[in-house]
Amino acid sequence: MNTDFAVTDASARLERDRLELAARIERRAGSDGLHTTPLPALSFFRAAIPGTQVCAIYETGLVLVAQGAKELQLGGETYHYDAANYLIASVDLPVSSEVVVASAEQPYLCAMLRLDTRRLGELLAEASPQFPAGVSGRGISVSPVDGAILDAMLRLVRLLDAPADLPVLAPLIERELMYRLLVGEQGPRLRHVATAGSRGQCVSHAIGWLRRHYHEPLRIEALAEAVNMSASSLHHHFRAITAMSPLQYQKQLRLQEARRLLLARQCDVASAAHRVGYESPSQFSREYSRLFGAPPLRDVEQLLQHGSTADAVSLAG
Repeated sequence: MNTDFAVTDASARLERDRLELAARIERRAGSDGLHTTPLPALSFFRAAIPGTQVCAIYETGLVLVAQGAKELQLGGETYHYDAANYLIASVDLPVSSEVVVASAEQPYLCAMLRLDTRRLGELLAEASPQFPAGVSGRGISVSPVDGAILDAMLRLVRLLDAPADLPVLAPLIERELMYRLLVGEQGPRLRHVATAGSRGQCVSHAIGWLRRHYHEPLRIEALAEAVNMSASSLHHHFRAITAMSPLQYQKQLRLQEARRLLLARQCDVASAAHRVGYESPSQFSREYSRLFGAPPLRDVEQLLQHGSTADAVSLAG
């Protein structure tokens, strides 16, 4: 009987915390789209209309849904997450996603916290005896929400209403959240990319290089040498984590950036192709159509008709 009571009490507290988190996000995110906060690592996302597929870069971080549900596609795999399941990205990944449960009365609402792998590594180094080695796997996954993670996120969001406390207390709660994630179900995935010298960390460094140099010609041998791996090892571990090769990853970065430029009306199609690294506009148009389902101008026109902006290709939880 006591055990049943404890379970019921824990479930009730989870629901109370979820409802409060949803209310606080709704208050700060009154319109659909991505909303930044005074805490640079923390942002909110709102969507009242389901069914629109968005291509975005999911940065290393935690996505905690307060209301509604979403599905994400990576390399032919689908991940469903909602108020009962949080999502972790252990590396930056180009994905497509779609809100699947939302309405005007109950919009999809989530909080996103970017995770600094350097700080994760420092925390690992301090407490390494209690953390077993990380294991390789996809750089994105879903796990059931537990009270400790939801409670810490809610306390972090509450701090937005106490700006004087934010500089001192926010780093402490962020550290607590990182600890909760490292000891939780997704801990091995995060440890794999945060442990100094691990294959996962090398892949993370390769991803960082690609994000900085996506518009440059890619030589796998040079990239592998830069992250202290053989070309074959880089290809194997990169695909295991991202579900794509380094070349495919670079192509997604290029095409998503070109889409952002076109949506922002910063240049024409040929100029966008050149700015992201394509020498052939026709090749650019073919690959753009293959990824987004329509040629560049038609795709952008459709997005603008649906009210999309340049934020449509940024991080969106």
